[in-house]
Amino acid sequence: MSGIFDDFKREFTKTDNTLVRIILINVVVFLSLLLTKVIFTLGQSSEAYVWLVDMLRLPAAPREYLYKPWTIITYFFTHEEIFHILFNMLFLYWFGRLVDEYLGSKRLIALYVLGGIAGGVAYMVMYNLLPYFQSQVADSQMLGASAAAFSVAVGASTLLPNYTFNLIFLGPIRIKYIAFFYIVLSLAQSIGPNAGGHLAHLGGAFVGFLFIKLLQNGTDMGKPLYVLLAIWNNLFRRRPPMRVTHRQKEVQRTASAYSTSSSPAAIEMPDQDEIDSILDKISKSGYESLTKEEKQKLFKASQQK
Repeated sequence: MSGIFDDFKREFTKTDNTLVRIILINVVVFLSLLLTKVIFTLGQSSEAYVWLVDMLRLPAAPREYLYKPWTIITYFFTHEEIFHILFNMLFLYWFGRLVDEYLGSKRLIALYVLGGIAGGVAYMVMYNLLPYFQSQVADSQMLGASAAAFSVAVGASTLLPNYTFNLIFLGPIRIKYIAFFYIVLSLAQSIGPNAGGHLAHLGGAFVGFLFIKLLQNGTDMGKPLYVLLAIWNNLFRRRPPMRVTHRQKEVQRTASAYSTSSSPAAIEMPDQDEIDSILDKISKSGYESLTKEEKQKLFKASQQK
């Protein structure tokens, strides 16, 4: 067991492993709830487990939400069923790695979190405004990362509509068609037994599309979130020793320059020759053959008017 925890810790502490961190948080919450359920059930205290999950679920009723506002965040990190988390995490991984490669880890986090919040808001608004759901509001609650994963999926499909996935039995399919299929499926099931979840999917999908379109026009929806993340990281970052020599300053400045230059925001605008070279590489070997820097340069070029 210690080896498993060591693997989790190692993957979680990697600075370039944001996608895996998000997945690990979901897995740890799922396993913790599973263990808690077994313990409480064996101890004949199932009511305590139900109360705990209720503290993580997002309610549709506004009055109930006022007593637990944190659920607008916790619901999209929480799962109870194995196939629910398995599908959501696979969906997130397939599309999330594209966002991470082309736009960087900060924008992946922004798509996930903003999509999850938008999905929760869409769920509550629709359940309280549409007459069809009025009789269900009091008893309706929601959990699962589907809306957040949909945001990432639609974001990736908006950014790279012609990128292909090789699906079993179906062969290569462009991701824009995969995203479109799931959006239509969610729309069709928005009056079914899991209507709230599918309405949340649509909210997440809308944010994913809007996020990328605004980003391509030079507006980043995630900026407020980046500020909060920076504050959070600074709270837990180890402070360097106070004694610093001139040589250490030079090394620190060099390292800082390197890390800045390798970030997506600092990628310089490529010239036409670089763009042509990248496009030629895509036509010969596909998107998968590009390096991370080439992918970010391609996105940078797409922002030119």
